[in-house]
Amino acid sequence: MLDDRGYAAAVAVFAAFLYLAIVIASFGLISLATDTDVIDDPDAGPLVGPVMIGSATVLVLVFLIALGTRPHADRLRISPLAALGVGVGAYLVYAAAGGIAGGAGEPSQPLGAVVFAFGQLGSLYAIVAGIAAFVVTLLYQLVLVGRFRDRGRPRWPWERDDDE
Repeated sequence: MLDDRGYAAAVAVFAAFLYLAIVIASFGLISLATDTDVIDDPDAGPLVGPVMIGSATVLVLVFLIALGTRPHADRLRISPLAALGVGVGAYLVYAAAGGIAGGAGEPSQPLGAVVFAFGQLGSLYAIVAGIAAFVVTLLYQLVLVGRFRDRGRPRWPWERDDDE
């Protein structure tokens, strides 16, 4: 049981790094294809983008660890609804972190941070961050369910018992 939870946590860390890599690569490709900047506000500062991506990644990591370690390995199932929740959460946290980080740079205009956050909700980049979280969560659940159902190392056909 403890071994299963350790495995689920380790796979969650790798899945969170996969999410980070997918988001960064897709942001770069979208930026090249549409000839736009990820953060289109020049007054936002250089740290707003990394804060937004970092907070969405932390949210995905926390939820993946919670999804993988909470249920017993025998009761683990693929849940598209949970994956959708993680995707929507990453989408909202991405925009909210942008508003908070943007507002921290200029505290004299608190409404500017709110406008920035709501502006990010409509951007293609926030949508991609949510979709990537959904896909990575589904893949994470698929890896865990497949591993826990097989139990043990893969075997060649000649290694298997004839009784199975």
